[in-house]
Amino acid sequence: MKKTLLAIALVLLSAMPSFAGSGELYLYIWSEYIPDEVVENFTKETGIKVHLSTYDSNEAMYAKIKLAGDGYDLIVPSSDYVSLMRQQGLLLPLNKAKLANFANLSPKFLNKSFDPENTYSVPYMWGSTSITVNTGMLGNGAVNSITDLWKPEMNGRLLLPNEPREAFALALMKLGYSINETDPAHLEEAYQELKKLIPMVRVFDSDSPKQALLAGEVMVGVVWNGEAFIVNQENPEFAYIYPPEGLSLWVDSLCIPKGAKNLDEAHAFLNYLMRPDVAATISTEMGYSTPNAAAMDLIPEAVRNNPIVYPSEEDMARGEFQDYLGETMKLYDEYWVKLKTD
Repeated sequence: MKKTLLAIALVLLSAMPSFAGSGELYLYIWSEYIPDEVVENFTKETGIKVHLSTYDSNEAMYAKIKLAGDGYDLIVPSSDYVSLMRQQGLLLPLNKAKLANFANLSPKFLNKSFDPENTYSVPYMWGSTSITVNTGMLGNGAVNSITDLWKPEMNGRLLLPNEPREAFALALMKLGYSINETDPAHLEEAYQELKKLIPMVRVFDSDSPKQALLAGEVMVGVVWNGEAFIVNQENPEFAYIYPPEGLSLWVDSLCIPKGAKNLDEAHAFLNYLMRPDVAATISTEMGYSTPNAAAMDLIPEAVRNNPIVYPSEEDMARGEFQDYLGETMKLYDEYWVKLKTD
Protein backbone atom coordinates (compact mmCIF):
# COMPACT_ATOMS: atom_id res chain seq x y z
CA MET A 1 0.00 0.00 0.00
CA LYS A 2 2.80 2.39 0.95
CA LYS A 3 4.54 1.67 -2.35
CA THR A 4 1.29 2.36 -4.24
CA LEU A 5 0.78 5.69 -2.48
CA LEU A 6 4.39 6.63 -3.13
CA ALA A 7 4.03 5.75 -6.80
CA ILE A 8 0.87 7.90 -7.07
CA ALA A 9 2.61 10.78 -5.35
CA LEU A 10 5.54 10.56 -7.74
CA VAL A 11 3.20 10.56 -10.74
CA LEU A 12 1.37 13.64 -9.44
CA LEU A 13 4.61 15.45 -8.77
CA SER A 14 5.92 14.67 -12.22
CA ALA A 15 2.72 16.06 -13.74
CA MET A 16 3.33 19.43 -12.10
CA PRO A 17 5.47 21.85 -14.10
CA SER A 18 9.00 22.32 -12.87
CA PHE A 19 10.16 25.87 -12.27
CA ALA A 20 13.60 27.19 -11.52
CA GLY A 21 12.08 30.31 -10.02
CA SER A 22 10.18 30.96 -6.83
CA GLY A 23 6.80 29.50 -7.80
CA GLU A 24 5.43 33.05 -7.52
CA LEU A 25 4.09 35.38 -10.21
CA TYR A 26 3.51 39.11 -9.90
CA LEU A 27 0.86 40.30 -12.36
CA TYR A 28 0.14 44.01 -12.93
CA ILE A 29 -3.08 44.35 -14.94
CA TRP A 30 -6.03 46.63 -15.64
CA SER A 31 -8.79 46.61 -13.00
CA GLU A 32 -11.43 43.90 -13.51
CA TYR A 33 -9.63 42.46 -16.51
CA ILE A 34 -9.18 38.79 -15.64
CA PRO A 35 -11.67 36.37 -14.05
CA ASP A 36 -10.79 35.13 -10.56
CA GLU A 37 -11.46 31.55 -11.65
CA VAL A 38 -8.80 31.80 -14.38
CA VAL A 39 -6.16 32.82 -11.86
CA GLU A 40 -7.32 30.24 -9.32
CA ASN A 41 -7.32 27.40 -11.86
CA PHE A 42 -3.82 28.33 -12.99
CA THR A 43 -2.59 28.04 -9.41
CA LYS A 44 -4.36 24.68 -9.00
CA GLU A 45 -2.82 23.34 -12.20
CA THR A 46 0.71 24.62 -11.68
CA GLY A 47 1.16 25.40 -8.01
CA ILE A 48 2.27 28.93 -8.96
CA LYS A 49 0.84 31.60 -6.67
CA VAL A 50 -0.30 34.73 -8.51
CA HIS A 51 -0.01 38.11 -6.79
CA LEU A 52 -2.31 40.49 -8.63
CA SER A 53 -2.09 44.30 -8.61
CA THR A 54 -4.22 46.60 -10.75
CA TYR A 55 -4.08 49.99 -12.47
CA ASP A 56 -6.64 52.17 -14.23
CA SER A 57 -4.55 53.76 -16.98
CA ASN A 58 -1.56 53.09 -19.20
CA GLU A 59 0.04 56.21 -17.79
CA ALA A 60 -0.13 54.88 -14.23
CA MET A 61 1.30 51.51 -15.24
CA TYR A 62 4.09 53.07 -17.29
CA ALA A 63 5.13 55.49 -14.56
CA LYS A 64 5.32 52.73 -11.98
CA ILE A 65 7.33 50.37 -14.19
CA LYS A 66 9.71 53.12 -15.24
CA LEU A 67 10.27 54.33 -11.68
CA ALA A 68 10.28 51.02 -9.82
CA GLY A 69 12.28 49.06 -12.39
CA ASP A 70 11.22 45.70 -11.00
CA GLY A 71 8.58 44.05 -8.84
CA TYR A 72 6.33 42.71 -11.60
CA ASP A 73 6.62 39.72 -13.93
CA LEU A 74 3.78 40.53 -16.35
CA ILE A 75 2.07 43.73 -17.40
CA VAL A 76 -0.75 44.47 -19.87
CA PRO A 77 -0.04 47.67 -21.83
CA SER A 78 -2.07 48.87 -24.80
CA SER A 79 -0.44 48.84 -28.22
CA ASP A 80 0.93 52.40 -28.13
CA TYR A 81 2.58 51.72 -24.78
CA VAL A 82 4.00 48.41 -26.00
CA SER A 83 5.78 50.44 -28.68
CA LEU A 84 6.94 53.10 -26.24
CA MET A 85 8.24 50.64 -23.64
CA ARG A 86 9.87 48.46 -26.28
CA GLN A 87 11.78 51.43 -27.67
CA GLN A 88 12.85 52.51 -24.20
CA GLY A 89 14.21 49.07 -23.33
CA LEU A 90 11.60 48.47 -20.61
CA LEU A 91 10.50 45.06 -21.93
CA LEU A 92 12.19 41.67 -22.11
CA PRO A 93 11.99 39.52 -25.27
CA LEU A 94 9.74 36.47 -25.04
CA ASN A 95 11.01 32.92 -25.27
CA LYS A 96 8.67 31.56 -27.95
CA ALA A 97 9.96 28.01 -27.32
CA LYS A 98 8.00 28.13 -24.06
CA LEU A 99 4.81 29.39 -25.73
CA ALA A 100 3.38 26.41 -27.61
CA ASN A 101 -0.12 27.95 -27.52
CA PHE A 102 1.04 31.02 -29.45
CA ALA A 103 -0.13 29.13 -32.56
CA ASN A 104 -3.75 29.59 -31.39
CA LEU A 105 -3.67 33.34 -32.01
CA SER A 106 -5.23 34.91 -35.09
CA PRO A 107 -2.68 36.32 -37.58
CA LYS A 108 -4.84 39.47 -37.73
CA PHE A 109 -3.45 40.52 -34.36
CA LEU A 110 0.16 39.51 -34.85
CA ASN A 111 3.27 41.16 -36.29
CA LYS A 112 1.92 44.70 -35.90
CA SER A 113 3.98 47.86 -36.19
CA PHE A 114 4.06 48.41 -32.43
CA ASP A 115 5.88 45.06 -31.98
CA PRO A 116 7.10 43.40 -35.20
CA GLU A 117 7.12 39.59 -34.97
CA ASN A 118 5.71 39.87 -31.44
CA THR A 119 9.18 39.83 -29.99
CA TYR A 120 7.96 41.44 -26.76
CA SER A 121 4.19 41.00 -26.60
CA VAL A 122 1.32 38.55 -26.77
CA PRO A 123 -2.14 40.00 -27.62
CA TYR A 124 -4.46 39.45 -24.67
CA MET A 125 -7.73 41.13 -25.67
CA TRP A 126 -8.94 43.71 -28.14
CA GLY A 127 -11.99 45.90 -28.25
CA SER A 128 -13.51 49.30 -28.79
CA THR A 129 -14.14 52.49 -26.90
CA SER A 130 -17.51 54.01 -27.70
CA ILE A 131 -20.70 55.42 -26.25
CA THR A 132 -23.14 53.73 -23.89
CA VAL A 133 -26.53 55.42 -23.49
CA ASN A 134 -29.30 54.85 -20.96
CA THR A 135 -32.12 54.78 -23.51
CA GLY A 136 -34.62 54.02 -20.76
CA MET A 137 -34.00 57.47 -19.29
CA LEU A 138 -33.05 59.47 -22.39
CA GLY A 139 -34.86 57.66 -25.22
CA ASN A 140 -33.39 56.25 -28.42
CA GLY A 141 -32.74 59.55 -30.18
CA ALA A 142 -30.81 61.46 -27.54
CA VAL A 143 -27.32 60.28 -28.44
CA ASN A 144 -26.53 58.69 -31.80
CA SER A 145 -23.26 60.41 -32.62
CA ILE A 146 -20.11 61.77 -31.00
CA THR A 147 -21.34 65.30 -31.72
CA ASP A 148 -24.39 64.65 -29.53
CA LEU A 149 -22.13 64.51 -26.46
CA TRP A 150 -21.71 68.29 -26.77
CA LYS A 151 -25.46 68.95 -26.54
CA PRO A 152 -26.31 71.31 -23.64
CA GLU A 153 -28.73 68.75 -22.19
CA MET A 154 -25.82 66.35 -21.64
CA ASN A 155 -24.35 68.69 -19.01
CA GLY A 156 -23.80 66.76 -15.78
CA ARG A 157 -24.89 63.48 -17.34
CA LEU A 158 -21.60 62.40 -18.90
CA LEU A 159 -18.83 59.97 -17.97
CA LEU A 160 -15.46 59.91 -19.73
CA PRO A 161 -12.40 57.68 -19.30
CA ASN A 162 -9.62 59.26 -17.27
CA GLU A 163 -7.31 58.95 -20.27
CA PRO A 164 -6.05 61.69 -22.62
CA ARG A 165 -5.95 59.44 -25.70
CA GLU A 166 -9.59 58.41 -25.35
CA ALA A 167 -10.81 61.93 -24.61
CA PHE A 168 -8.88 63.44 -27.51
CA ALA A 169 -10.13 60.66 -29.80
CA LEU A 170 -13.67 61.98 -29.32
CA ALA A 171 -12.79 65.54 -30.29
CA LEU A 172 -10.56 64.43 -33.17
CA MET A 173 -13.25 62.17 -34.65
CA LYS A 174 -15.83 64.96 -34.22
CA LEU A 175 -13.54 67.19 -36.28
CA GLY A 176 -12.94 64.49 -38.90
CA TYR A 177 -9.33 63.82 -37.94
CA SER A 178 -7.46 60.61 -37.11
CA ILE A 179 -7.38 59.45 -33.49
CA ASN A 180 -3.61 59.17 -34.05
CA GLU A 181 -3.32 62.84 -35.02
CA THR A 182 0.11 64.46 -34.60
CA ASP A 183 -0.47 67.81 -36.31
CA PRO A 184 -0.20 70.48 -33.56
CA ALA A 185 -2.78 72.68 -35.29
CA HIS A 186 -5.33 69.86 -35.32
CA LEU A 187 -4.58 69.01 -31.70
CA GLU A 188 -5.16 72.66 -30.78
CA GLU A 189 -8.59 72.43 -32.45
CA ALA A 190 -9.35 69.25 -30.50
CA TYR A 191 -8.23 70.93 -27.28
CA GLN A 192 -10.63 73.79 -27.91
CA GLU A 193 -13.47 71.30 -28.45
CA LEU A 194 -12.63 69.50 -25.23
CA LYS A 195 -12.60 72.79 -23.32
CA LYS A 196 -16.34 72.92 -24.03
CA LEU A 197 -16.95 69.23 -23.19
CA ILE A 198 -14.89 68.66 -20.04
CA PRO A 199 -16.94 71.02 -17.81
CA MET A 200 -20.03 68.97 -18.73
CA VAL A 201 -18.50 65.71 -17.46
CA ARG A 202 -19.76 64.53 -14.10
CA VAL A 203 -17.50 61.48 -13.68
CA PHE A 204 -14.04 60.52 -14.96
CA ASP A 205 -13.56 56.78 -14.50
CA SER A 206 -11.27 54.28 -16.21
CA ASP A 207 -11.48 51.83 -13.32
CA SER A 208 -15.09 50.65 -13.18
CA PRO A 209 -17.33 53.12 -15.07
CA LYS A 210 -20.22 50.66 -15.10
CA GLN A 211 -20.91 51.51 -11.46
CA ALA A 212 -21.80 55.15 -12.14
CA LEU A 213 -23.94 54.14 -15.13
CA LEU A 214 -25.87 51.44 -13.30
CA ALA A 215 -26.34 53.65 -10.24
CA GLY A 216 -27.95 56.35 -12.39
CA GLU A 217 -25.22 58.84 -11.52
CA VAL A 218 -24.69 59.44 -15.26
CA MET A 219 -26.83 58.76 -18.30
CA VAL A 220 -24.14 58.54 -20.99
CA GLY A 221 -20.66 57.05 -20.76
CA VAL A 222 -17.72 56.76 -23.11
CA VAL A 223 -16.54 53.31 -22.05
CA TRP A 224 -14.70 50.21 -23.16
CA ASN A 225 -16.91 47.57 -24.73
CA GLY A 226 -16.40 45.09 -21.89
CA GLU A 227 -17.86 47.58 -19.43
CA ALA A 228 -20.74 48.24 -21.84
CA PHE A 229 -21.34 44.49 -22.13
CA ILE A 230 -21.72 44.07 -18.37
CA VAL A 231 -23.94 47.15 -18.08
CA ASN A 232 -26.17 45.88 -20.88
CA GLN A 233 -26.40 42.44 -19.26
CA GLU A 234 -27.66 44.02 -16.05
CA ASN A 235 -29.90 46.59 -17.74
CA PRO A 236 -30.78 45.97 -21.43
CA GLU A 237 -31.98 49.58 -21.77
CA PHE A 238 -28.33 50.61 -22.02
CA ALA A 239 -27.38 50.72 -25.71
CA TYR A 240 -23.81 50.69 -27.05
CA ILE A 241 -23.51 53.07 -30.00
CA TYR A 242 -21.04 52.85 -32.89
CA PRO A 243 -21.25 56.49 -34.06
CA PRO A 244 -21.00 57.59 -37.69
CA GLU A 245 -17.87 59.66 -36.99
CA GLY A 246 -15.96 56.50 -36.08
CA LEU A 247 -14.71 54.64 -33.03
CA SER A 248 -11.49 53.93 -31.23
CA LEU A 249 -10.12 50.38 -31.40
CA TRP A 250 -7.32 48.96 -29.26
CA VAL A 251 -5.31 45.86 -28.46
CA ASP A 252 -4.00 45.11 -24.98
CA SER A 253 -0.99 42.81 -24.82
CA LEU A 254 0.87 40.82 -22.20
CA CYS A 255 4.53 41.72 -21.76
CA ILE A 256 7.37 40.87 -19.41
CA PRO A 257 8.89 44.07 -18.01
CA LYS A 258 12.61 44.50 -17.64
CA GLY A 259 13.54 43.54 -14.09
CA ALA A 260 11.06 40.63 -13.89
CA LYS A 261 12.48 37.88 -11.71
CA ASN A 262 10.10 34.97 -12.31
CA LEU A 263 10.54 34.32 -16.02
CA ASP A 264 9.58 30.64 -16.04
CA GLU A 265 6.37 31.45 -14.19
CA ALA A 266 5.62 34.36 -16.51
CA HIS A 267 5.97 32.18 -19.61
CA ALA A 268 3.84 29.44 -18.00
CA PHE A 269 1.06 31.96 -17.36
CA LEU A 270 1.31 33.39 -20.87
CA ASN A 271 1.02 29.94 -22.38
CA TYR A 272 -1.93 29.11 -20.10
CA LEU A 273 -3.81 32.27 -21.13
CA MET A 274 -3.44 31.33 -24.80
CA ARG A 275 -5.15 27.98 -24.26
CA PRO A 276 -8.46 28.05 -26.18
CA ASP A 277 -10.65 27.11 -23.21
CA VAL A 278 -9.02 29.74 -21.00
CA ALA A 279 -9.22 32.47 -23.66
CA ALA A 280 -12.90 31.62 -24.23
CA THR A 281 -13.64 31.90 -20.51
CA ILE A 282 -11.96 35.30 -20.32
CA SER A 283 -13.85 36.73 -23.30
CA THR A 284 -17.18 35.31 -22.13
CA GLU A 285 -16.90 36.67 -18.62
CA MET A 286 -15.17 39.98 -19.32
CA GLY A 287 -17.11 40.93 -22.47
CA TYR A 288 -14.01 41.83 -24.45
CA SER A 289 -12.94 40.34 -27.78
CA THR A 290 -10.33 37.60 -27.88
CA PRO A 291 -7.51 37.48 -30.46
CA ASN A 292 -7.43 33.69 -29.95
CA ALA A 293 -8.82 32.12 -33.15
CA ALA A 294 -8.92 28.64 -31.61
CA ALA A 295 -11.15 29.93 -28.80
CA MET A 296 -13.96 31.32 -30.94
CA ASP A 297 -15.94 28.08 -31.28
CA LEU A 298 -15.87 27.67 -27.49
CA ILE A 299 -17.46 31.07 -26.83
CA PRO A 300 -21.26 30.92 -26.35
CA GLU A 301 -23.26 32.17 -29.32
CA ALA A 302 -24.89 34.86 -27.18
CA VAL A 303 -21.45 36.41 -26.66
CA ARG A 304 -19.88 35.53 -30.02
CA ASN A 305 -22.81 37.14 -31.88
CA ASN A 306 -23.16 40.11 -29.52
CA PRO A 307 -22.19 43.28 -31.44
CA ILE A 308 -20.98 44.93 -28.23
CA VAL A 309 -18.29 42.26 -27.92
CA TYR A 310 -17.67 41.51 -31.60
CA PRO A 311 -18.62 44.46 -33.86
CA SER A 312 -19.85 43.91 -37.39
CA GLU A 313 -17.45 44.33 -40.30
CA GLU A 314 -19.33 47.52 -41.21
CA ASP A 315 -18.78 49.03 -37.76
CA MET A 316 -15.17 47.82 -37.65
CA ALA A 317 -14.53 49.58 -40.96
CA ARG A 318 -15.22 52.94 -39.24
CA GLY A 319 -12.84 52.09 -36.42
CA GLU A 320 -9.19 53.03 -36.06
CA PHE A 321 -6.60 51.30 -33.89
CA GLN A 322 -4.50 53.45 -31.59
CA ASP A 323 -0.87 53.82 -32.70
CA TYR A 324 2.20 55.08 -30.90
CA LEU A 325 2.49 58.87 -31.12
CA GLY A 326 6.11 59.37 -30.15
CA GLU A 327 7.03 62.81 -28.88
CA THR A 328 3.57 64.14 -29.74
CA MET A 329 2.19 62.33 -26.68
CA LYS A 330 3.79 65.04 -24.55
CA LEU A 331 1.48 67.57 -26.18
CA TYR A 332 -1.56 65.38 -25.47
CA ASP A 333 -0.49 65.12 -21.83
CA GLU A 334 0.12 68.87 -21.51
CA TYR A 335 -3.33 69.66 -22.90
CA TRP A 336 -4.89 67.01 -20.65
CA VAL A 337 -3.38 68.54 -17.52
CA LYS A 338 -4.71 71.96 -18.56
CA LEU A 339 -8.16 70.54 -19.23
CA LYS A 340 -8.31 68.84 -15.83
CA THR A 341 -6.90 71.73 -13.80
CA ASP A 342 -8.12 74.95 -15.45
